[in-house]
Amino acid sequence: MDRNVNFACHQISYKFEKILVIQTASIGDVILATPVIEQLHLRFPEARIDFLLKKGTHSLFDGHPFLNEVIVWDKSKNKYLSFFRILKKIRQRRYNLIINIHRFFTSGLTVFLSKAETTVGFDKNPFSWFYTYKVKHEIGSKENFMHETMRNLLLIRELAGQGQMRPRLYPTESDYEAVRSYGGTEFITISPASIWFTKQFPKDQWVKFIKAVDCNYSIYLIGGKDDRQLCDEIINESGKTRIQNLAGKLTFLQSLALMKDAAMNYVNDSAPMHLASAINAPVTVVFCSTVPYFGFGPLSERSFIVETGENLACRPCGLHGRKACPEKHFKCALTIDTEQLIQTLKAK
Repeated sequence: MDRNVNFACHQISYKFEKILVIQTASIGDVILATPVIEQLHLRFPEARIDFLLKKGTHSLFDGHPFLNEVIVWDKSKNKYLSFFRILKKIRQRRYNLIINIHRFFTSGLTVFLSKAETTVGFDKNPFSWFYTYKVKHEIGSKENFMHETMRNLLLIRELAGQGQMRPRLYPTESDYEAVRSYGGTEFITISPASIWFTKQFPKDQWVKFIKAVDCNYSIYLIGGKDDRQLCDEIINESGKTRIQNLAGKLTFLQSLALMKDAAMNYVNDSAPMHLASAINAPVTVVFCSTVPYFGFGPLSERSFIVETGENLACRPCGLHGRKACPEKHFKCALTIDTEQLIQTLKAK
């Protein structure tokens, strides 16, 4: 019997009253998993849906209306003791269905030992042989584009339908209230940092862009507390007055609330791009060493992609960013013109 047909039989056999979704990767990956939660709730509105993720990403889901519990794995302290405590909790709950979006060893081991009735995940996980159903995971190409959210939704297509691609998060009224004082005039936000050098638009390039922005716009630089020094340097070198450094001052959901009302949000190929998509905020994404056809681009209705116009044989230099440019010239970033960014602010 074809696997998809057999999967449909499970849809009839099980009510899926207790569901666990696993994604213990980075912030961006966790945000791109949210369409799975949305579609599961739509298909099984009475089900208890829990989400297992790593510490540092859990605050994204404060007050989330469709999650019963966010289970947090602290990998930074007593990693394996924390793992076994979580595994014990999962085994005790006897989930009807576990969907593992994460593709690496520990999450696969969790599923294998979970005692869940039905398990689903990607074939790239080393424990995929033990899943009830596994789905092929392929990174997109120019010829065969597929967004990561759509790849994730393939895991539940046969039991819950296809679903919508755009991720979604839920800032509370208190989050909007926390950033209300920054409104009142037209503003843009810039998230200048990335953990990967070759994904980050260079500081001097951000400075040139900020100098070119119409003085009627207020500018807010956002990011984590580790980004504060970079933002200070950008502000000092820009010479602008209507500009503030909010890095480390806002929570994820407060940043989201601020981005929603911006005239434009400027980001790298990094987590803030997915934050913008999750609130359908306008966004301009600067792609340096990576490319949109990998499937991790913006999904906001008003979104723009800025990248070099040069045909560089070295680009992309990998699926993820690198700590340094392998060719030592970083042309994928340095050949992007300031006017390319200014034009997206003017576009209607």
